[in-house]
Amino acid sequence: MEALASATGLHRLAAGKVRERYAVGDDLLLVATDRVSAFDAVLPTPIPEKGRVLTGLTAFWLDLLKLDDHRITTDIDAMPEIVRQHAGQLRGRSMLCRRAEPLPVECVARGYLAGSGWKAYQSSGGICGVALPPGLRESDALPEPIFTPATKASSGHDENVDFVTVADLLGAERAVWLRRATLAIYARLAAHARERGIIVADTKLEFGLVDGRIILIDEVGTPDSSRFWPAERYRPGGPQASFDKQYVRDWLLSSGWDRVPPAPALPDEVVAATRARYVAAYEHLTGRPFAEWRG
Repeated sequence: MEALASATGLHRLAAGKVRERYAVGDDLLLVATDRVSAFDAVLPTPIPEKGRVLTGLTAFWLDLLKLDDHRITTDIDAMPEIVRQHAGQLRGRSMLCRRAEPLPVECVARGYLAGSGWKAYQSSGGICGVALPPGLRESDALPEPIFTPATKASSGHDENVDFVTVADLLGAERAVWLRRATLAIYARLAAHARERGIIVADTKLEFGLVDGRIILIDEVGTPDSSRFWPAERYRPGGPQASFDKQYVRDWLLSSGWDRVPPAPALPDEVVAATRARYVAAYEHLTGRPFAEWRG
């Protein structure tokens, strides 16, 4: 993406693990690359078309949710000339957005016990200050979905916190709003996905401020920000088959990597299988062939 910035004159504002942000006048161009990250490291091997899946799914969910969000368009042909002239690189993986001030909280909704939530439950009997019934197994459905926020530590890692911490950080009114909105969005994602044969075990959302108003920003309901499980194969009591990057995490854990960067390169078969899972998530959830997504 460095070549993109120099070729077009776009000013790159930031380069994250997966997304890059460019200034387009007063607006923001959000570009999803094919990079994949795991355990806070960017892997050296990209997953072909991964960025297009992330952008296509985000666009689908935003159309479905019809909430106040930062998207202007994902249609390259409707973007300014400075973007259109590089449509070949950017089509399908780019979203022109209103600029927002991101709130410093990752808003996570969990309906099932997995990942860091499962680890927290094993050690404390709850997650982010939310007490849970004893005797739950890995991947069990929770009695009801819960809000388990996180903040960015100085190292860049997500750090799970309780609701009181969010209220102290943002104020009680905003904290309550975020919890309510996160759980409501999760309920809508989960209900739609279940109709399509997918369990949304958990999902991460981000919000920002525009003119003092809280809006939904960044990606929504993607295999990078959510755990997607095929409902027909759901068996609580252990890890689940998935349509997300858990497959990459599992390979990394089996590879002997000590989680200290640099991460190892992914074998071709892992790349192909990961791409297939991302595409399958898109097609199951949208009901559309991925080949038809253009942006």
